[in-house]
Amino acid sequence: MKTEEIILGNFRLKYPLERLAPLDKILFLDIETTGFLSSSSIIYLIGCAFYSEGNWTIKQWFAQSPDEEVELIRSFLAFAAKYSYLVHYNGNTFDLPFIKQKAEKYGIACSFNEMEGLDIYRRIAPYKNFLKLPDCKLRTIEYFLGINREDIYKGGELIAVYKEFTQSHDYSLYHALLLHNSDDMKGMLEVLPVLSYYDLFNCSIKARKVQANYYNDIHGVPRKELVLQLVFASPLPVSVSFMGKGCHFKGEGYEGTLIIPIYEEELKYFYANYKDYFYLPTEDVALHKSIASFVDKDYREQATASNCYTRKFSNYLPQWKVLVDPFFKREYRSKELFFELTDDIKKNRQLFSNYASHVLNVMALQD
Repeated sequence: MKTEEIILGNFRLKYPLERLAPLDKILFLDIETTGFLSSSSIIYLIGCAFYSEGNWTIKQWFAQSPDEEVELIRSFLAFAAKYSYLVHYNGNTFDLPFIKQKAEKYGIACSFNEMEGLDIYRRIAPYKNFLKLPDCKLRTIEYFLGINREDIYKGGELIAVYKEFTQSHDYSLYHALLLHNSDDMKGMLEVLPVLSYYDLFNCSIKARKVQANYYNDIHGVPRKELVLQLVFASPLPVSVSFMGKGCHFKGEGYEGTLIIPIYEEELKYFYANYKDYFYLPTEDVALHKSIASFVDKDYREQATASNCYTRKFSNYLPQWKVLVDPFFKREYRSKELFFELTDDIKKNRQLFSNYASHVLNVMALQD
């Protein structure tokens, strides 16, 4: 078995990873195998990256033959035992189960369950459409962020290269195998800023400015919209824009703009305790029995869930779950929910911050 170390020198992270754990407690991980099934394939290379003495370093364990797999796994796990936080790219699906199964085969203790972890792929994959990405492979994310790599191979192509190396021990093949893995490791460090998009939807957003805008649409119809000027917890490395659910978002760096339509119309508030109400058909309104009992019986009827409402003409904002109560609907069975844009709500900056997060999540994860 051979080991290699590469000190990255002046490399600096462009994402505040220390939010997760002290940097010297974090270990990055990537493996190279001869196939997808641990029962019929081997791990021939394990790469990791760690922070030590002010520098990021890549360390690699390489099995020069399949017989060295057990030594490779034992040596890596002994090294990894001193870390408490594990970062990987789709490792929950592939790398970690593969190593665990191999460790079990050789009777080696494996303590990944005692470590906290972050799977970069799983954090960003739900937002693929929002970022307009064809997929969330590491190379795709690197391209999205403008990161270039020296390695020219794909992981599957290296299986044949490794098999050829075990026969020829050609140094150029050895270099190609290690280069692919080290570029993957460095790539993981370099793509960390993509986690800012995860933070956009999962960390607090501040509504710095809130204002209403009035305009005429393409048909000349007057429209209203709410414009939220936002500040993010982490800077977006690449500017993004997205439209969905009738809303528009644009973000760059620490700041963004979210535009949401304001609906000026008559909506209905439905009372839950409809058994306590009478419905007045001629007035198209429901009144509590304490009041409606004075109305002639010919002009009232027992209210039902679908007609126990009060109508109100006002300005409304959409919501896709009950973020603000009371909520209004167009009809009883309507799925669209709204809340009234009252004077008190207009002054509530924290509510608009929460509302911005709500709208962005609905836009990003829409069906």
